[in-house]
Amino acid sequence: MITIEDLKKKQSETSRLIGLDLGSKRIGVSICDEKQSIATPFKTINKTNTNELINELKKIIEEYDIKGIVVGNPINMDGTLGRSSQSVNDVSDNIDKAIDIDVCLWDERLSTVGAFNLSSQLDVNVSKREKNIDQNAAAFILQGAIDFLNN
Repeated sequence: MITIEDLKKKQSETSRLIGLDLGSKRIGVSICDEKQSIATPFKTINKTNTNELINELKKIIEEYDIKGIVVGNPINMDGTLGRSSQSVNDVSDNIDKAIDIDVCLWDERLSTVGAFNLSSQLDVNVSKREKNIDQNAAAFILQGAIDFLNN
């Protein structure tokens, strides 16, 4: 895995990225445009095992010409790494070993809360908000990362 700073150095001005929100039951996926300006919720993958996740990611990467993966890292509010963060690190390492594109972690503190609040501000009904929360959280994560990359 690489740092977000290294990802910034390695990306061209026209490379798409995907963002991942790795939950215990579902994985939110987002995708950005080629100019890396807007992250869009893409899909939710039901978590079965890492190999199925990797196969699904390979399909997305090939179809959309993805050049990098940004994975939300659930760091504790005090900055420490807990069980969830270790689990995300383990899955991210497996993705990094299996797929030949750059993978980096991005601090995702409050991304699910932010995505939920944003969708409530947009007046999205509660059942639809909950249904799309994982991919919206992934978009929130990816948008934070591409905003960093663009500054």
